[in-house]
Amino acid sequence: MSKKVWWKSKTLWVNAIVASLVAAEAVTGVMQPYVAEKFYAAVAIFLPIVNAILRVVTSEAIGMRKDA
Repeated sequence: MSKKVWWKSKTLWVNAIVASLVAAEAVTGVMQPYVAEKFYAAVAIFLPIVNAILRVVTSEAIGMRKDA
């Protein structure tokens, strides 16, 4: 089975972006005045759903380098 390089994984990109935003918000608190409290609960529900969808459409394994 062929593997694609890790940086081409949509699942990893989605999770990295969300993790970065959560970390930035935890440090700065910039978004809190503009975002409803229920937004964070929605993200907690939405992210696993997005991960599940991406997992279902995944057709290749990922690796550190592309296998021939």
